[in-house]
Amino acid sequence: MKIASALPVLALLALAACGEEPAPEPQTTTTVEREPVRTLPPPDQALFTEVFAAACEGAEPVNTASCSAAMGADDVTCEFGLGDDEYLRNEAVLEVNDDNTGWNLAEPEAICAEHGGTYTDTTSE
Repeated sequence: MKIASALPVLALLALAACGEEPAPEPQTTTTVEREPVRTLPPPDQALFTEVFAAACEGAEPVNTASCSAAMGADDVTCEFGLGDDEYLRNEAVLEVNDDNTGWNLAEPEAICAEHGGTYTDTTSE
Protein backbone atom coordinates (compact mmCIF):
# COMPACT_ATOMS: atom_id res chain seq x y z
CA MET A 1 0.00 0.00 0.00
CA LYS A 2 2.89 2.29 0.51
CA ILE A 3 3.56 2.34 -3.23
CA ALA A 4 -0.07 3.15 -4.01
CA SER A 5 -0.09 6.13 -1.65
CA ALA A 6 3.21 7.42 -3.06
CA LEU A 7 1.90 7.52 -6.67
CA PRO A 8 -0.24 10.65 -6.25
CA VAL A 9 2.68 12.45 -4.63
CA LEU A 10 5.01 11.46 -7.48
CA ALA A 11 2.42 12.60 -10.02
CA LEU A 12 2.16 16.01 -8.36
CA LEU A 13 5.94 16.35 -8.32
CA ALA A 14 6.10 15.47 -12.03
CA LEU A 15 3.44 18.08 -12.86
CA ALA A 16 5.19 20.72 -10.77
CA ALA A 17 8.43 20.09 -12.62
CA CYS A 18 6.68 20.62 -15.96
CA GLY A 19 5.55 24.11 -15.01
CA GLU A 20 9.11 25.39 -14.66
CA GLU A 21 9.47 26.46 -18.32
CA PRO A 22 10.39 30.09 -18.92
CA ALA A 23 7.57 32.27 -20.18
CA PRO A 24 7.75 33.13 -23.89
CA GLU A 25 9.10 36.57 -24.68
CA PRO A 26 6.40 39.07 -25.59
CA GLN A 27 6.16 39.68 -29.31
CA THR A 28 6.32 43.21 -30.57
CA THR A 29 3.44 44.17 -32.81
CA THR A 30 3.94 46.35 -35.83
CA THR A 31 1.24 48.84 -36.64
CA VAL A 32 0.63 49.17 -40.35
CA GLU A 33 -0.85 52.44 -41.49
CA ARG A 34 -3.66 52.18 -43.97
CA GLU A 35 -3.24 53.81 -47.30
CA PRO A 36 -5.50 56.81 -47.69
CA VAL A 37 -8.75 55.98 -49.40
CA ARG A 38 -9.29 57.95 -52.56
CA THR A 39 -12.42 60.04 -52.24
CA LEU A 40 -12.46 61.31 -55.80
CA PRO A 41 -15.60 60.59 -57.76
CA PRO A 42 -15.09 58.09 -60.57
CA PRO A 43 -14.71 59.81 -63.92
CA ASP A 44 -17.82 59.94 -66.08
CA GLN A 45 -18.50 61.47 -69.49
CA ALA A 46 -18.90 64.99 -68.11
CA LEU A 47 -15.66 64.85 -66.13
CA PHE A 48 -13.69 63.32 -69.00
CA THR A 49 -15.07 65.97 -71.37
CA GLU A 50 -13.92 68.70 -68.99
CA VAL A 51 -10.43 67.23 -68.45
CA PHE A 52 -9.90 66.63 -72.18
CA ALA A 53 -11.06 70.13 -73.15
CA ALA A 54 -8.84 71.75 -70.50
CA ALA A 55 -5.76 69.81 -71.60
CA CYS A 56 -6.17 69.71 -75.40
CA GLU A 57 -6.71 73.20 -76.77
CA GLY A 58 -8.02 73.18 -80.33
CA ALA A 59 -9.12 69.52 -80.40
CA GLU A 60 -12.68 68.61 -81.33
CA PRO A 61 -14.97 68.42 -78.31
CA VAL A 62 -15.77 65.07 -76.72
CA ASN A 63 -19.15 63.79 -77.90
CA THR A 64 -19.34 60.56 -75.92
CA ALA A 65 -17.17 58.85 -73.34
CA SER A 66 -17.12 55.79 -71.12
CA CYS A 67 -14.56 55.34 -68.33
CA SER A 68 -13.68 52.22 -66.33
CA ALA A 69 -11.00 51.13 -63.88
CA ALA A 70 -9.64 47.72 -63.05
CA MET A 71 -10.11 46.56 -59.47
CA GLY A 72 -7.47 48.27 -57.32
CA ALA A 73 -6.04 50.33 -60.18
CA ASP A 74 -4.90 53.90 -59.60
CA ASP A 75 -5.75 55.08 -63.09
CA VAL A 76 -8.85 54.92 -65.27
CA THR A 77 -9.16 54.07 -68.96
CA CYS A 78 -11.64 56.14 -70.95
CA GLU A 79 -12.89 55.38 -74.44
CA PHE A 80 -14.34 58.36 -76.26
CA GLY A 81 -15.64 59.82 -79.49
CA LEU A 82 -14.92 63.33 -80.75
CA GLY A 83 -17.04 65.79 -82.71
CA ASP A 84 -19.98 64.15 -84.49
CA ASP A 85 -18.59 60.65 -83.90
CA GLU A 86 -20.92 58.71 -81.62
CA TYR A 87 -18.62 55.68 -81.40
CA LEU A 88 -15.93 55.09 -78.80
CA ARG A 89 -13.03 54.98 -81.28
CA ASN A 90 -10.37 56.65 -79.11
CA GLU A 91 -8.77 55.78 -75.80
CA ALA A 92 -7.03 57.78 -73.07
CA VAL A 93 -5.94 57.13 -69.50
CA LEU A 94 -6.80 59.42 -66.61
CA GLU A 95 -4.62 59.51 -63.50
CA VAL A 96 -5.04 61.21 -60.14
CA ASN A 97 -3.27 64.56 -59.95
CA ASP A 98 -0.39 65.18 -57.54
CA ASP A 99 -2.50 66.57 -54.70
CA ASN A 100 -5.25 63.89 -55.03
CA THR A 101 -7.95 66.44 -55.78
CA GLY A 102 -8.77 65.67 -59.40
CA TRP A 103 -7.96 63.80 -62.60
CA ASN A 104 -5.42 64.52 -65.37
CA LEU A 105 -4.72 62.95 -68.73
CA ALA A 106 -1.80 60.53 -68.65
CA GLU A 107 0.61 61.35 -71.50
CA PRO A 108 -1.34 64.48 -72.49
CA GLU A 109 1.11 65.64 -75.17
CA ALA A 110 0.64 62.41 -77.15
CA ILE A 111 -3.16 62.32 -76.70
CA CYS A 112 -3.61 65.96 -77.72
CA ALA A 113 -1.30 65.64 -80.74
CA GLU A 114 -3.12 62.48 -81.85
CA HIS A 115 -6.45 64.30 -81.84
CA GLY A 116 -5.44 67.58 -83.46
CA GLY A 117 -5.05 69.65 -80.31
CA THR A 118 -2.26 71.37 -78.49
CA TYR A 119 -1.43 70.35 -74.95
CA THR A 120 -2.08 73.08 -72.41
CA ASP A 121 -0.52 72.51 -68.97
CA THR A 122 -3.30 73.16 -66.45
CA THR A 123 -1.38 71.98 -63.38
CA SER A 124 0.47 75.28 -62.81
CA GLU A 125 -2.74 77.24 -62.32
